[in-house]
Amino acid sequence: MKNYKKMIISLSVVLGISLFIVGCSGTNKAKEAFDNYKQKWIEKDYKGMYEILSAESKGKITEEEFVNRFSNIYGAMGASNMEITDGESEKGDNALVIPFTLSMNTVAGKVELKDFKAEMVKEDKEYRVNWNDNLILPNMVEGDKVRVETFSGKRGKILDKDGKVLAEDGKLNIVGIHPSVFNKEDKEKRIKEMADALDISEETINKKLDANSNPEHFVEIVKILPSDSKLKKLENREEEGILIRSTNSRVYNGGEAFGRLVGYIGAITAEELENMKDKGYTSNSVIGKSGLEQVYEDTLRKTNGGEIYIERGNEKISVAKEEAKNGQDIKLSIDSKLQKKVYDEMNGEKGASTAVNPKTGEVLAMVSSPSYDSNMFTTYMTKTQKKYLEDTKNASEINRFNRVYSPGSTFKLITAANGLRDGKIKVNDAKEIKGTGWQKDSTWGDYKVTRVSDTKGPVNLIDAVKYSDNIYFAQTAVDIGAQNFIDGAKRFGISEKLEFEYPMEDSKVSNDGTIKDEIALADSGYGQGQILVTPLNMALAYSALGNDGNIMQPRLVTSINNKEKVWKESAIDKKYLNDLIKAFKAPIEESGGTANDARINGLSIAGKTGTAEIKQSQDDKNGTENGWFVAVDTGNSKIAISMILEDVKDKGGSHAVTPKVKNVLQSYLK
Repeated sequence: MKNYKKMIISLSVVLGISLFIVGCSGTNKAKEAFDNYKQKWIEKDYKGMYEILSAESKGKITEEEFVNRFSNIYGAMGASNMEITDGESEKGDNALVIPFTLSMNTVAGKVELKDFKAEMVKEDKEYRVNWNDNLILPNMVEGDKVRVETFSGKRGKILDKDGKVLAEDGKLNIVGIHPSVFNKEDKEKRIKEMADALDISEETINKKLDANSNPEHFVEIVKILPSDSKLKKLENREEEGILIRSTNSRVYNGGEAFGRLVGYIGAITAEELENMKDKGYTSNSVIGKSGLEQVYEDTLRKTNGGEIYIERGNEKISVAKEEAKNGQDIKLSIDSKLQKKVYDEMNGEKGASTAVNPKTGEVLAMVSSPSYDSNMFTTYMTKTQKKYLEDTKNASEINRFNRVYSPGSTFKLITAANGLRDGKIKVNDAKEIKGTGWQKDSTWGDYKVTRVSDTKGPVNLIDAVKYSDNIYFAQTAVDIGAQNFIDGAKRFGISEKLEFEYPMEDSKVSNDGTIKDEIALADSGYGQGQILVTPLNMALAYSALGNDGNIMQPRLVTSINNKEKVWKESAIDKKYLNDLIKAFKAPIEESGGTANDARINGLSIAGKTGTAEIKQSQDDKNGTENGWFVAVDTGNSKIAISMILEDVKDKGGSHAVTPKVKNVLQSYLK
């Protein structure tokens, strides 16, 4: 009897365990099916979701209807960064019920939707979703409609120093076609007329027309500025099916001179959305793509608001709502007139220029050439623009004002200032230099520092600057010594991180921060070697001549960075300031000076030309040259400006630059 009872108990235990295992197995399979469903939801694979529905559900809604409903509703909501979190599953009648929460970014902000319940039913040994409308949004019932209303904020403006608008939310025109009217007669003729007027190919228009299947649907051809003269030939032609409508858009007012500085906005990409998923962006967002629009995205960005609601007859059931927020304006130190003058003088040649106010550190101009009109990215690209990009090998796509270059002889100011400070040179003392080549001793092998001409006599500081004597400055650098030379460069901010509102490449005295041998040190003394600087670095260095030897902290966005402060105090020792001003006025004011063609009667200008050789070795005959000119107004201290042009070897070297800077100074100071 005892054995019989034991057997019954054992069988009961085994049966219980078996039922438990079966139950667990069923629950796991149901959860696996739901995990598959929610993953496809997150991936917006609505077709894949439909395949997991129960037979009963598929009888209520076709695949096409299902896909369209989810695509339209979740697309309109701007759903992104979706996460689905399961709750504790519950057993229902012949089903397993899995509660879950859906969180996502939408046009109505970050939304967390609770009270979802997925009913998992078993069909043919597989679990499927028993679907109904409340699996689109909680509390939805059949017959409900989802509505999405958007509230538009405004992106912050970008203003110049005088408050002139450089970028703002404004209006564009859309040129489009009403196909049923346009196609009635002379279609090919009208296509040609539109293509010619808009400077686009006929193929562009034909492709857009062919892609449209509804003859009553407005077919957009291009967006265009209302002020664009190309519009004139297309206005008042509604009877021919050519329509012009208005739309909201970002508008840029500075032209090419400001393109690389201001930048542009564009639709957010999937990659950008993923990288900024915690910042409230949606798939409908626009974002800064380049320039200040990108650098100050967090400040300028607007937050569009919206409301998602369920419409049930006359009843409105709000799901989520967020008001729009405007972005913050930023005001720059840039002088628009000066910026345009600099850009015009550069005339599309490859190069960069930066101008600063020596007394305040305000950046007055920051130009990269060639550039682009930012409106090209919010409107369209003409055939002429495409050809220009092809002909110039997309030269405008490179931002040059924040790049580093070899400074050439413009670096001689820094060598001179530190040579005087360290007592290695004196203003009136002369060096005995003979011939056009020099080496310290035979340990240099065949290597010699060269100068353009033999001055046939002793060379003092003024002569060395006036005639740009490389040997004088090479000897000075060697006398200073490697570490003191590096420390002296740092007094001017070279090889130090520059705190500035726009990302700049880092200046350096060498690739690893050290100067390992005397040849490298000698070359560094006249701005060759491995020294690299930005145009801003050099404008700031020369600004010390106009500010009692001090260099101010550079400032570009004055609405945020509105306090003047000294960045490098006594970069130039005050007791040598007047001597250096006199020395660096000599190339401009004295006959035979390397920058004599930049002289302006009535103005006191100090400065220095520079020709940076870009070649593999001293004997390389195929290298290129970059031409520099850096100048500062020492009379009124209103401006210090640097300009570099690339590939000037066959254009007169630095003399390709000096007339341009002269014209800028003349325009700005007179």
